[in-house]
Amino acid sequence: MIHRLITATLLAGLLAVTAGCNTMEGLGEDLQSLGGSVEGAASKNKNGE
Repeated sequence: MIHRLITATLLAGLLAVTAGCNTMEGLGEDLQSLGGSVEGAASKNKNGE
């Protein structure tokens, strides 16, 4: 019984870590896109466009 509980806990932890990695990767891509947009707007503003 304890063996099943430990296995289930480890499996749930592994799934949580995997889901967290995907979420952080998506967050990184979103922040990179936002940074590019801000940089482009700043560049246009600097050049007087």
